[in-house]
Amino acid sequence: ETGVAGGPAQQVLRLARLALAAGADGLVCSPHEVSRLRDAFGDAPLLVVPGVRPAGSDAGDQARVATPEETAAAGADWLVIGRPITASADPAGAAARIAAML
Repeated sequence: ETGVAGGPAQQVLRLARLALAAGADGLVCSPHEVSRLRDAFGDAPLLVVPGVRPAGSDAGDQARVATPEETAAAGADWLVIGRPITASADPAGAAARIAAML
């Protein structure tokens, strides 16, 4: 049931269906899947999204990133924005700037 058949888009939806059917209240997904998951499952699952980077930030080891604005507009519930804040010389300032974007 969890085999990989089709491309990433089909795999995301297949695994999301399995998780939700098993009783999961939410899903962790890349910013690139938020819209697709919202279209398929509506507002019910909580979507937690890592890989969120302000424009111009280093993507680091995240291959599939989006800005906080894009991710929120797509329907994410929780944005995970770690290194752009923790690696900043001014973490509080970085967090405040990101919050202001939203």
